[in-house]
Amino acid sequence: MALKADNKKLVEKFGAKPIASLKDFPDHYAFHNGLLFSHRDFDSFYKAAQKGERVAIVTGVNASGTLHLGHKTVFDTVLFFQKTFGAELFIPISDDESYVSGKVDSQKEALDNSLKLAKELLAFGFDPKKTRFVIDQIYTDIYNLAFLVSKKITLSEIKAAYGYKNEENIGLHFYPAVQSAHVLFPQHAHGIKHVLVPIGPDEDAHLRVARDAAHRVSLPKPAVLHASFLPGTDGQKMSKSKNNAIFFSDSEKAIRKKIMSSFSGGQQTLEEHRKLGGNPDVDVACQYLKAFYLSEDDAKVLFAQYRKGELLSGEIKKLLADYVVAEVLSFQKRVQEVDEKTLNKCILTHPVK
Repeated sequence: MALKADNKKLVEKFGAKPIASLKDFPDHYAFHNGLLFSHRDFDSFYKAAQKGERVAIVTGVNASGTLHLGHKTVFDTVLFFQKTFGAELFIPISDDESYVSGKVDSQKEALDNSLKLAKELLAFGFDPKKTRFVIDQIYTDIYNLAFLVSKKITLSEIKAAYGYKNEENIGLHFYPAVQSAHVLFPQHAHGIKHVLVPIGPDEDAHLRVARDAAHRVSLPKPAVLHASFLPGTDGQKMSKSKNNAIFFSDSEKAIRKKIMSSFSGGQQTLEEHRKLGGNPDVDVACQYLKAFYLSEDDAKVLFAQYRKGELLSGEIKKLLADYVVAEVLSFQKRVQEVDEKTLNKCILTHPVK
């Protein structure tokens, strides 16, 4: 699968272990098809979950946007652990980081986005009784933990991990302590020893800092799962600014337009395609279908037909569009069904006693 260089670097340079090295892992699509590439101490977390011990998952989103198809791997995996093992879920929505990094223009915008995202995440299917949102403008007690952790993190570590310069605002320099507080919150506030944090490879610096800080404040190190990047519709890294992601808020028309114009592995003309066939390894629609919607056997059959020129790029794209539209429209309906009372109960507002 494309865009795995960042994942390989985590193994080769930063000591993560390949998922393939695990002797035992869940029967879930993300573990089988390469969407989860590497880990740190996942085997310990998984053993605890299998034994019925209390486990938690921390997974966050940025308050500068909305959910898109690139989030699906992580959230499907989290949903699996919640349904299968009763994992408690803590979701920090980084409204403060969105502001200090300039991803939003105001704190109000960040807060408004956070509340919308919380509603969308409940619509994803998480159990409201086992899900808590940490929105820092609301749950300000998180900063007490951040200050506790900050004493164990040096400026040199932050500069080395993030590449921040002296000219950048102090909020960026302090935010890794807040991020560590998010990660360590289940251990510190709820006494949950076994915590898993699934992330993209670009977020590993957060977890390296948090895991080191955990040791220094006598808390268990959280386990980590690294998801692989899926390409955007143009074949490049997904980016909101490039508008190359399929958002769960998109209309059916927008989804079909994005998919039908996505990067193709087909040939320039129909005649050439029938003769030479297509390349599913670079075709975005093929990669999405294999990742999320087709079984391994069905993907093999589809790809073989595509390589032989028996299936056209347009036919592959239409198949993907039908799957995505069905999922997104169902999701949007569920968003409308999330009531404010349920949502408010899931948003942390007071310090844990």
